[in-house]
Amino acid sequence: MSATFGEVLNFVRAKGKNIILRVKSQDYFNAQISDVISDSRDVKPGTLFACITGENSDGHKFVGMAEKNGACALLCEHEVDSDLPQIIVERVRDYLGEVASLVYGNPSGKLLMVGVTGTNGKTTTTYIIRSILQAAGIRAGLLGTIIESDGVTEKDADRTTPESCIVQRQLAKMVENGCGACIMETSSHGLYLGRLKGALYDVPVFTNLYPEHLDFHKDMENYFAAKKLLFTDYTKPGFIGAANHDDPYGKRLTDEFGDNVRGFGLVEGASSRVVSSQTSIDGTDIVIEADGFETLNLHSPLVGAFNIMNTLCAVTAMRGRVDDSAIMKGVANVPQVPGRLERIDLPNGARVFVDFAHTPSALRSVLGVIRKLSGNERRIVSLFGHGGGRYQQNRPELGKAASEFADEIIITSDNARDEDPAEIAKAIANGATIPHTTITDRPEAVKFGLDNLKAGDILVITGKGPEKFITIKDKKIPFNDAEAVKSWRDSH
Repeated sequence: MSATFGEVLNFVRAKGKNIILRVKSQDYFNAQISDVISDSRDVKPGTLFACITGENSDGHKFVGMAEKNGACALLCEHEVDSDLPQIIVERVRDYLGEVASLVYGNPSGKLLMVGVTGTNGKTTTTYIIRSILQAAGIRAGLLGTIIESDGVTEKDADRTTPESCIVQRQLAKMVENGCGACIMETSSHGLYLGRLKGALYDVPVFTNLYPEHLDFHKDMENYFAAKKLLFTDYTKPGFIGAANHDDPYGKRLTDEFGDNVRGFGLVEGASSRVVSSQTSIDGTDIVIEADGFETLNLHSPLVGAFNIMNTLCAVTAMRGRVDDSAIMKGVANVPQVPGRLERIDLPNGARVFVDFAHTPSALRSVLGVIRKLSGNERRIVSLFGHGGGRYQQNRPELGKAASEFADEIIITSDNARDEDPAEIAKAIANGATIPHTTITDRPEAVKFGLDNLKAGDILVITGKGPEKFITIKDKKIPFNDAEAVKSWRDSH
């Protein structure tokens, strides 16, 4: 897969205005470009180096390193001192994804593309969809919060939605590995910043919308507008998506897009709906009816009302794409999602659940599920913090949410970043109305929680889920909640 410099130049000229070409040699038009990269450290011979101007760095400053590493051309926003041919545009990110798609052979056009956006439920929904596709015999790549899979190998994810040229390279690798589909979590940041440019989706999916990332988006309408871009700007002709009809923002999508977006939910008016369900600590049985389809009787190893909705979401997205038998098998065999209501049993009969819930609504959902499944006779301890540099109004709301279902709270740190963990903890405590203890050192807080559990007690550790580091200022300290619990368990 490659394109000539001339092909890239002609594409950019056809797409935009005021495109400037700077060359110091005429022997450039037929140069082969085999890679598009925005990090100069990753450049190799045959690379088009994209000079991105970001919040914390400017790619134009690293042209020398890129040239030294073998770059053959530049995509930039102003002329730089280099002998390499330069295509100068107003904003590199407006072109980067589509240029990368051209170079890598339009990989999204060769895959069934499923994009999942929303505040809560994205990760679990993508896992269920992948399990359904695999049950149908379709190899599927996965790009999300926890892992990046090219259909053959998996690695920890760096961010939910990577830079657009990285996305295109990952999609091309999936095609090379024989994948027939890709499932992606599509973040509001990624959508707004254009990291999905060059990718088009067959199945856009919307889970729900709650206050989050408002430090970036400012208000809920801007937040929704970013999510909605998946449906307006990144879909293939004839796309069929799914949206949560119970959510007011999801209903706006089903109203606007009509037959192109199937509504799922529990309330009247949804085209795909749960008519009955029963959940226990061992899993969930669900009966789903959908307009134009047969009734489905499903069993899932996942528990909780929110996982009923996640399953309904995934099933709605896949109906008609694969046989119902594959849907039933895929739902029944969905693997444990790391850090998503991850259960760990302790030798004394106590239980621990590790979950990524980090918003008030998500914490209410997790604790509400555990309270319902365990009854009122069990003591529930809720352990959590809140990230530095995140929506501060959520802090007292987290304390309030935990107080509704837990018997005791342990307030600790999350990724404090540049904030004072003690001040974050104080803000959380302001919302707590039940007994609470503050231990800002997270490893010590987890140990304290475990040391004080009695038979039958439940410790719910939330906020970080599968994350493997604690970020404090410019330091990343290795730590994973589930691994810490298992280490404590194995030593007792």
